[in-house]
Amino acid sequence: MRTLVLGGARSGKSAYAEGLLSDVQVDYLATARHQREDDDWEARISAHVARRPPAWRTVEPADLPAVLRVAGRVPVLVDDIATWLTGELDDAGAWDGNAQTLRVCRARCAELVSAVAACPVRLVLVSAEVGLGVVPPTRAGRLFRDELGVLNAELAAVCDEVLLMVAGLAVKLR
Repeated sequence: MRTLVLGGARSGKSAYAEGLLSDVQVDYLATARHQREDDDWEARISAHVARRPPAWRTVEPADLPAVLRVAGRVPVLVDDIATWLTGELDDAGAWDGNAQTLRVCRARCAELVSAVAACPVRLVLVSAEVGLGVVPPTRAGRLFRDELGVLNAELAAVCDEVLLMVAGLAVKLR
């Protein structure tokens, strides 16, 4: 079973996704990259780590699609797709919207969708829903919103269950 949990900032998506997995052991794939010079970012990461059950194993995968393809016997939680995409856009140097670098990033997104579809264990994905707000004023903001929107739709297509978190409430989309 594959579940995609979407939601805006502070909608409760991560906590809800964590609650879906009551298993004693879970592989928690954390996609946020550390930024040691940003105390606020590091505090956010620490808060996420602190609320995980002690039996959960946290992995910060360098290659998320590869890790999903060889997932073991325990359920997997990926938190979150938006920060993974940010890293992929960074790695590809695609923030300027260059067609060649965007192709590289989109190929990685296709790898992720394929890996999610083939994941052999219970999988819960968390992602930001960014299409409900205003049009971002910057080119990079619009690029991110558009690319994440496409990726979310592609992931939703291969998931068995899709939920949207609104004000801490789960709305079942599928």
